[in-house]
Amino acid sequence: MNRINKAFAESKDRGQGALLPFVCGGSPELDSLTKLLPALESAGASVVEIGFPYSDPIADGPTIAAAMHVALEQGITPTMIFDQVRAVRDELEMGLVAMVSVSIVTAMGGPESFVSRAVEAGFDGFIFPDLSFEASGAYREACKKHGATMTMLISPTSPTERAIEIANASTGFAYLLARSGVTGERNDIPDIGDRVRAIRSKSKTPIACGFGISNADQVSAVVKHADGAIVGSALVRSLIEAQQSGRDYVQEAEHFVHELAMGLISMDHL
Repeated sequence: MNRINKAFAESKDRGQGALLPFVCGGSPELDSLTKLLPALESAGASVVEIGFPYSDPIADGPTIAAAMHVALEQGITPTMIFDQVRAVRDELEMGLVAMVSVSIVTAMGGPESFVSRAVEAGFDGFIFPDLSFEASGAYREACKKHGATMTMLISPTSPTERAIEIANASTGFAYLLARSGVTGERNDIPDIGDRVRAIRSKSKTPIACGFGISNADQVSAVVKHADGAIVGSALVRSLIEAQQSGRDYVQEAEHFVHELAMGLISMDHL
């Protein structure tokens, strides 16, 4: 079984949601993934999303965009990310998702070439955030061929029937955006209960929710309804601040994710 499917199945069996932290390849240091990934798993991550830095992250807020910019300036490349994942893959049981722009995939020979290389390195699934549903066919075929999942994004403004269509086209999990706009930390999380129930009424694909989650209470609020909570900007910010202050950013990440994992309470829909 694909590790991402396994992660959601095991979380459901425990009566809990899954925790999906996001980190940026090459941030806060070029080789940070080899140190961060084992720490995140030990802290309670079920799946980790790894962002591939690119020059125009249009959906990402200032924290992640800045992290990607610095990583690119420091010289991070997709091949370096593959190498770092490959170096620690045998140590890890959790699933790994590549969040990568279509522009990077195209530059590396297209979906078949990119997915093949990423799976060989140890990735289990993919998110292409700037890929439209209508243009996703070749990407879904490449992921299916190589036994990988492909998660698609559901906008908060998408009509219910389209949201269901996107969820059913996703494998592993569907990514429900909790709010419109760019990513970033928020003080509140919109009520996603009705939205999740409407999608789940016609789709069996697990649903993970993101955009703005930064503490255990918000994780808890999300997994009362959804199958998983995605945490990005808050973790990326904590890593950067720790590294800039001379603190151990790996230890900081482990503590932060452990605190978030305290919000993985039983889900209402079980």
